[in-house]
Amino acid sequence: MPSETDRKRVQKTALITGCSSGIGRAAAHAFLDEGWTVYATARNPADIEALGEAGCEIATLDVTEQDDVDRVVDRVLDEEGAIDALINNAGYGQFGPIEDVTTERVHEQFDVNVYGPHRLIRAVLPAMRRERDGTIVNVSSVAGRVSMPGGGVYSGSKFAVEAMSDALRNEVGDLGIDVVVVEPGPVKTNFSDRAASEADPEEREGIERTEAYDEFYAMFEDTQLIGGDGPGSVEPELVANAIYDAASATRPPARVQPGTVARVGVLARFLPDALLDKAYGFVRSFTS
Repeated sequence: MPSETDRKRVQKTALITGCSSGIGRAAAHAFLDEGWTVYATARNPADIEALGEAGCEIATLDVTEQDDVDRVVDRVLDEEGAIDALINNAGYGQFGPIEDVTTERVHEQFDVNVYGPHRLIRAVLPAMRRERDGTIVNVSSVAGRVSMPGGGVYSGSKFAVEAMSDALRNEVGDLGIDVVVVEPGPVKTNFSDRAASEADPEEREGIERTEAYDEFYAMFEDTQLIGGDGPGSVEPELVANAIYDAASATRPPARVQPGTVARVGVLARFLPDALLDKAYGFVRSFTS
């Protein structure tokens, strides 16, 4: 029988954020099924109790709190000796016309979607550098490559993650560390429901609905435009498998797009701006 030390040496460890539902929960199961030691985290520990029962190690982690980040990373390193994969999945979508979203709400969006991954990356890199091994997977979105009306704040946060990932990939490539961006399109999760509430001034402070943007709000009420069960949406397990493949690959690609809509959607960034603007106008014509 191998000793506990031997087990830690051969069994890989993944730290995953945002495991309360959707992609994060599916990713925890995907790594667990492949024999990894999985540290599944969320802000509310009650949301991940089932993952603990399934065999994951669970921890309370709010990615906006540096003390939480340090505590969880220190715990994983103390118990396992190394972190082989960091999966930065925690995030949400702040939608609304740029004028209608207050600066405070923009800050909160970036605190979770950008500063959160940055906190985790800085916390795990010293150990990965010491081991000269590890993979950082940042979960972005097609919206991290193409922005649309009403999605500027969310896309801005994901554009930032993409830019930081590109820089980081080249900074740590010679240190044995891989960096991968996963860019899903619409996914069958509760993302669209929360996004709709974030853009609703009756449900969320920090949104100042302006009549000038009534066409946008009419368009936004069709949540198929941002995810949910719309055409081309994929199951979270498909994205989770792509995350696992990226984390376990010897030479992973810089970017992965799970699903047809994601692969086609990112190509829109190559279209002329004038053509994209016309396409947005075409969509608005169906809701005005």
